[in-house]
Amino acid sequence: MPTWNYLVVHAHGRITVRDDERYVRRNVAKLTHMHEASQPAPWKMGDAPKDFIDTMVKAIVALEIEITSLVGKSKLSQNKEVRDIQNAGEMLNARGVNGMGEAMLAVAAAKSQ
Repeated sequence: MPTWNYLVVHAHGRITVRDDERYVRRNVAKLTHMHEASQPAPWKMGDAPKDFIDTMVKAIVALEIEITSLVGKSKLSQNKEVRDIQNAGEMLNARGVNGMGEAMLAVAAAKSQ
């Protein structure tokens, strides 16, 4: 994907360091469950030796962010010809980068009006 095409959101907020072992363990378990759920044989924290998990959990410092604002920005070849924007959008969709591809096609459609 060309670097001149992007969609980005910047999150601003207050950070709290959460190094409480119970908090970290609970959130690692939630993340593990969420990311392993689609696997044919989902891995669980209980599948690993207890001392390994204990060591890993103690090494993690969690950060909690209370989001106070979100700022979205985009650059989607607005300075290019409609056909170029449309071609880029179609190519991105063909590669499976559908969010960016559809955004580019929307820019092309709006610009052609």
